[in-house]
Amino acid sequence: MSGSSSSRGGNLRLVTWTLALALVAGAVYLMATAAAPQDPTESLVPQSQATAIANASIIVFREGLEAVLIFAAVIASFQGANARRRRPVVLGAALAFGASIVTWFLAQGLLDVASPLGPRLEAITGFLAVVVLLIVLNWFVHKVYWSEWIGRHHRRRRTLLGSVGIGATLGLVALGFTSVYREGFEVVLFLQNLDLRNGTTTVVDGVLIGLGATAAVGVVTFWLHRRMPYRRMLVWTGVLVGAVLVVMIGGTALTFQQLGWLPTHATPFTIPDWMGSWFEMYPTWETLAVQALAAGFVIGSYYLAEYLKVVRPASKGERPADRAASPPRDTPVPTD
Repeated sequence: MSGSSSSRGGNLRLVTWTLALALVAGAVYLMATAAAPQDPTESLVPQSQATAIANASIIVFREGLEAVLIFAAVIASFQGANARRRRPVVLGAALAFGASIVTWFLAQGLLDVASPLGPRLEAITGFLAVVVLLIVLNWFVHKVYWSEWIGRHHRRRRTLLGSVGIGATLGLVALGFTSVYREGFEVVLFLQNLDLRNGTTTVVDGVLIGLGATAAVGVVTFWLHRRMPYRRMLVWTGVLVGAVLVVMIGGTALTFQQLGWLPTHATPFTIPDWMGSWFEMYPTWETLAVQALAAGFVIGSYYLAEYLKVVRPASKGERPADRAASPPRDTPVPTD
């Protein structure tokens, strides 16, 4: 009976994801074929170089921090006889970093092919980035914050440590690769919209700053090892996810307005130009409304996760979930 229920749940998830992907693909097609202004510059939003660099560095640092936390948790207890088995995991992480760079150039090639879309391309990349950010934020709050994602990697690592041979080595390489590449892929996706609006040189400057900050945090993380404040770092990671979402959705909404896809109603009050440059906040009801909805989604996701993971299990007499306060601890690997 439980197997049948699990099968139905899997089928439902498959149908849900298929419909969601179909809706996103349909929306992208409509945007790609919709009318656009005669002058492509009408849809460009002026933004200072410093702001663009800061936004790129925040995106890289946010994703890099999450990768550091996951990677640190995975290899935290490769001690003693297992210390040498860190090498395949580190190799996998290095391959993921290289694959992320390759993905960047592939994305750039795809954007070059799609360049005839003009200002619509900026709207499409912004829309896709917002959709993925919504998914990532929901996934982060419900999985990462409650240590399930880190715990899954940790269980895989423990299983692989109980195995030997080329299969186990390849498994450790894959473990290191998956710990890092998902974050790298998201960085590439999120940066495409900034690249279209501000140019590759500006974005690369931000990427280098973000990588430098990530490397510094990584060194401190591995130096402090189990004493590092995992919970606090996870909280700040979640805050950064929400902030990037709110900022990006404001700029995307403004692009939609300038393309004529979203109505524009000015507010009776003004908003300083610096808030537009730094936070994509503009004096129209529509842009402010979508940002307020995004902020509500951020806060609502947290409280929904709190209810599903803590309040509801406690009301049923079940053990509530725990927030990640430290790297998952090892249990002895059984041996024959």
